[in-house]
Amino acid sequence: MNLKVAILGYGAIAREHALAIRRIGQAPDGWRVSVAGVMGRLLEPTRAFAAEFGAAVATTDLDELLADPRVEAVVVCSPTDLHAEQTERALRAGKHVLCEIPLATSLAETDRLIDLAERSGRRLMVCHTQRYSAPLIEARRLIASGEVRPRAMVSRYLLDKRENVSWTGRRRSWTDNLLWHHGCHAVDAALWLLGTEAIDVTARATPPDRRLGIPMDLSILMRTAREQVVTVVMSYRALPPLQDYVVIADETTLVYANDELRDHERVLVLTADHGGYDAVALDRQNTEFFRSIMTGSEPVSSARSVRPAMAALQAAQNELDRQDNDKFKT
Repeated sequence: MNLKVAILGYGAIAREHALAIRRIGQAPDGWRVSVAGVMGRLLEPTRAFAAEFGAAVATTDLDELLADPRVEAVVVCSPTDLHAEQTERALRAGKHVLCEIPLATSLAETDRLIDLAERSGRRLMVCHTQRYSAPLIEARRLIASGEVRPRAMVSRYLLDKRENVSWTGRRRSWTDNLLWHHGCHAVDAALWLLGTEAIDVTARATPPDRRLGIPMDLSILMRTAREQVVTVVMSYRALPPLQDYVVIADETTLVYANDELRDHERVLVLTADHGGYDAVALDRQNTEFFRSIMTGSEPVSSARSVRPAMAALQAAQNELDRQDNDKFKT
């Protein structure tokens, strides 16, 4: 089988997906996958991206791309605020969708997309790529088996985004969203590792940055259905950047940092040489998406499986909105 895929976007993460498709497409397991089309905001960089990865179609018109009968699946790599709309349009056009995180910026949009995908019989999967990272897979196994019984978890997502550029240094035409983008990574990883959902959520954020117009610092506190406490601390002004997950349990403390997992005594899963990006996890994720299309299997990061994180983020958003309204009243 030769699966034709279209990519929406030509930025840093779109390129990682195109490289993953190239690697996966060369796997000698009886099926092939390739990039058939690219849609982007500007035509010239779209054409350059398409030419680099052998795509026959390069366009700025999403309808044109979705009308192509050769395209069976779409990878959404556009700015955050476009994810829900473009995913919906792709599903309605009969395409399977792999959407970069987050699937949407509200729980209502998330539920609508889940329902649409299930009614249409299309695969809808979200790029919660950390679910495919070897150290976190092992951490989840330890917790699920009962070898580690967590009491609390602390997640830190501290990045340097004082300038509106991607991790490759390319200037963006859009502004990131600390809660719904990187908060989605942190919250989903916590709930997925712990195997539970949040039943009580509160949040606090600093006022929007005058230059970028977004909150640059944000904290979320969750109580889980298993009476665990999860603290998520995020910032877009951290020097140097730092990202880790700390699971505090009766037996030990698990620490995920620098792409490796350790407990209080030793390293459990060594870091791999990712070159700044975990291509192994991305390949594992995307391969599962393509296989789910061919076999009908349920992927680890299906849209329905990530709903608990989206519900927690919506609760955090509601709390932040309430605080803003209270300030306005006073």
